[in-house]
Amino acid sequence: MTDARPTFADIKAAADRIRGAVVETPMLLSRTLSEIVDAEVWLKFENLQFTAAYKERGALNKLLQLSDEEKQRGVIAASAGNHAQAVAYHGARLGIPVTIVMPEPTPTIKVVQTEGHGAHVVLHGKGFDDAYAHARELEQGEGYVFVHPFDDPAIIAGAGTIGIEMLEAAPNLDMLVVPIGGGGLISGVATAAKAIKPGIRVVGVEAEMFPAMKNIVEGKEMTIGGDTLAEGIAVKHPGMLTREIIKDLVDRIDLVPEAAIEHAVATLVGIEKTVVEGAGAAGLAAILGEPERYRGRRVGTILCGGNIDTHLLANVLVRELVRCGRIARLKIAAEDRPGALAAITAIFFECGVNIIETNHHRVFSALPAKDTMIEVECEARDAQAIERLVKRLENASFKVERNTLE
Repeated sequence: MTDARPTFADIKAAADRIRGAVVETPMLLSRTLSEIVDAEVWLKFENLQFTAAYKERGALNKLLQLSDEEKQRGVIAASAGNHAQAVAYHGARLGIPVTIVMPEPTPTIKVVQTEGHGAHVVLHGKGFDDAYAHARELEQGEGYVFVHPFDDPAIIAGAGTIGIEMLEAAPNLDMLVVPIGGGGLISGVATAAKAIKPGIRVVGVEAEMFPAMKNIVEGKEMTIGGDTLAEGIAVKHPGMLTREIIKDLVDRIDLVPEAAIEHAVATLVGIEKTVVEGAGAAGLAAILGEPERYRGRRVGTILCGGNIDTHLLANVLVRELVRCGRIARLKIAAEDRPGALAAITAIFFECGVNIIETNHHRVFSALPAKDTMIEVECEARDAQAIERLVKRLENASFKVERNTLE
C-alpha cells in the first residue's frame, strides 16, 4: 500500500488479511423497515463487532502490514471513540504496544475501556484537534507509527471489505447509504461497490451540524459545529485522500437533523432490537426522513457502531415516546382550592392515562394569585389517549398547555 488511493485489489487483499480476526457481521433484510419505507431495506450490523464498531477492519488491516521493526516501535492514535478501541484491541492481540491520545474531557468509561484493551492512554487538550496534534508530536519524538482514523489507504481498504460483504449477501442492491465523518468508511465501501457493480448509487450522510464533506465536495459554506448525538461523524476536517475519492465515487451527500438521528436510534431498538450509536444510525435516519427518495429501491445501509452511553440511550428512547405522543407534559391552570387536583386526577383516571409526576407552581406563574399551575408528566398507551385527556380537561373548563420537544 502507498499513499495513493486503495484499489479494489487492495480491498480484496484486506478481506483475506483480516478474515477470521473480525466478525463477518450479518447483512439482513428488515421486513418492517421495508414496509415503512416502501422499499427493500437491508442492514449491515457492524455494531456486532467485538468492539461494537466497523473501525476494527481498517485498524487490523493497517497493523498487519507493519514491519517487525515498526511493530516493535509501537503505534499511536488520536481518538476518543471507536478508533481508539479498535487499535487498542487488535494491537494487544498482535503484541504491538499501543498509545492512544484522548482529549482531557473524554468520559471515564471510554478511557477505562481503551485501557482495558491494553493501551497506554494519554489525556491531552480540550478537544480532538489538540489530541491529534499531540499524537503527531509523540509520533516524531518517540518514533511511534501513527494510525490515522480515516485518511490512510490501509484504513480505507479495511473499511471497504464491508462493501464486498454487503453485495455478496444482497447482490441485487441498487443503492448504498453510508455515514460520513472523515470519509474513510464511504471511500472504501464506494470503491468496492462501484468495482463490483458500476451502476450502484452511493449516498453519503452527514449530521446536519457537521456538513464538512458536503461543504468541500459541493463548494458550500454551511456552519460546522454543535452538540450532535452522532459524535462519531462529527468531523470538522475530513481527509484529503477521502475527499478526492468521494468526489469521484459518491453520488450525493445528504444531511440529517438531530431529531431524525434520535428517531432512527429509537426505531432500531424498537424494531430490530439492536443498540446503535447516533453515527451508526445516520444512514437509516436519512432513509426514514425522506422515504420518497428510496421508494421502490433496494437499499443497504451500515449500522457502523453501537457504542452509545446507556444514560444517553435512555434519554433518546424517552424522547421518542414524547415525539410519538405516548408521554406528555401538560400545564393545567386551575383554581387553588380544595378538590381541584382531585377533579383533575379523576379525569386522568377516566381516560386511562398514568400520572408520572406532578408539580404545583403558585408563585412563579403569570396566573392570578388565587390560581395555581399544575404541571403533570404523564404516559398513555397511545397518542390518542393523551388527546382525549386534553379535550376532557378543556371541556371541564381547565386551561391546558402541552410542552413539546421542538
